[in-house]
Amino acid sequence: MTVPYDIANPTEEHAMLREMVRNFTEEEVEPQAHEYDRDEKFNTALFRRLGDLGLLGITVDEEYGGVGMDATAVAIVNEELGYSDPGFCLAYLAHAQLMVNNIAFNGSVEQKARILPKVCSGEWIGCMGMSEPGYGTDVLGMSTSATPNDDGSWTLNGRKMWITNGAIDGDGTPADVCMIYAKTGENDVGRPEITTFIVEKGMTGYSVGQKILDKLGMRASNTAELVFDDVNIPPSNVVGSPGESMVHMMRNLEIERIALAAMAVGISRRCLSIMNAYASEREAFGKKIREFGQIQRHIGESWAEYRAMRAYVYDTARNTNLSRAGNRLDSDGVKLYATTAAKNIADRAIQVLGGYGYVGEYVVERLWRDSKLLEIGGGTLESHQKNIARDLGRDGTPIDL
Repeated sequence: MTVPYDIANPTEEHAMLREMVRNFTEEEVEPQAHEYDRDEKFNTALFRRLGDLGLLGITVDEEYGGVGMDATAVAIVNEELGYSDPGFCLAYLAHAQLMVNNIAFNGSVEQKARILPKVCSGEWIGCMGMSEPGYGTDVLGMSTSATPNDDGSWTLNGRKMWITNGAIDGDGTPADVCMIYAKTGENDVGRPEITTFIVEKGMTGYSVGQKILDKLGMRASNTAELVFDDVNIPPSNVVGSPGESMVHMMRNLEIERIALAAMAVGISRRCLSIMNAYASEREAFGKKIREFGQIQRHIGESWAEYRAMRAYVYDTARNTNLSRAGNRLDSDGVKLYATTAAKNIADRAIQVLGGYGYVGEYVVERLWRDSKLLEIGGGTLESHQKNIARDLGRDGTPIDL
C-alpha cells in the first residue's frame, strides 16, 4: 500500500518532532498563555524549557548542542507554538531563528564553539538588532555605526528599536547576547556597508533604553529599545568580514519569514478549530448557527485559506536551503499571503463567536491581536510586494514552472 505523502510531516523525524512540540504546547504553554499575555510578561522559565527539548538549537549542528534539522522543522515548531501562544512563539523565533541560526550559519568556528552551546541550552537568551527608531525596512538607512580602532577592535554607537528579547525581564535586563547590524563605511560607489557584531551582556555601554509596553499584541514577548554607547567590540565578536553582512542578513531573513508564516498557520488552525466547534454548539432561531449561509461562508473561506497557506509554507520550507540565500521570492510570498490570511481568519472567528469572541476566555481575540504583528515584523507587506514584483521583473520564469 502506498503511504500518502504529508507535505507538513515529510519524514518520521518531522512527525515525531510535531508530536513532541504539540504535547509540550498543550501541557505547558497553553495553561500560561492568557496570564502572560494579560500581564505583559515573558515566561523566562518556560522559555528555558525549550532548551531542554532541543528546540532552541533546532537548526544547529549536534557538535554545538543542536539537533541539526531543516527549514521544515523550523516551520513545525513555530506552527505548533503559534497555535497556542504566538507571543511566546515570537520570543522563540527571535532567539532560535534570528540569533542562533544566524550564528550557526554565519559565525566563525570560535564563535560557534563559544556561544552556541549556551544559547542552545537556554542558559543565554539572545536577540537580533536591525530596526531603529527611524529605520525599519530601509536597512541601508540605519544610523547605528561602528568605527575601527588601531588594536583591531570596533567602537559601536547607536540605538535599535522594537527588539524582541532585547530585555529579558521587567527590570530591564538586556539580552545575554545579540547580533547587531551596524554601518561601517561605504563601498566604491557610495553604497553603505553593513557589518554584524556580537554584543554580550556586561559590555560597557550596552543597555536597555526602554521596555516597550502597551502593545496591541504579542504581549507575552518582551520588546525593547537597545542602546550602544561607545561599546568596545573585540575582533573576535565581528561576524564574517566587515561590510559583507547584507549576505548574512538576506539569508537569515528567508527563514525568519518562513517561521512567521508558519506561526500564521498555527493561528489559523486554532481559530478555525474554535469557530467550527462553536458553530455546532450555538443555536439561533432554533437552528445550529452553522446552518446559516454567512457562518458557512466564514468557515468555508477560512478552511480554504488555511489549507492554501499550509501547503505554501511547507513547500517553501522544503525548497529552502538554510546554508545559502536564493529563495526570497517564495519566503516573501508565503509571508505576504499567510499573515494577512491568518488575520482575516481570526477576524472571522471573532464574528462567528459574537460577544464571546470579544473576550479573552475564548482565545480568538488574543490571536487576532497577535496576528497583526505578522504583517509588520520580519518585513512589512509592502516590502514583500516590492520584492516579489522586482524579482519577477528580473526573471519571470517561475510563473510558468
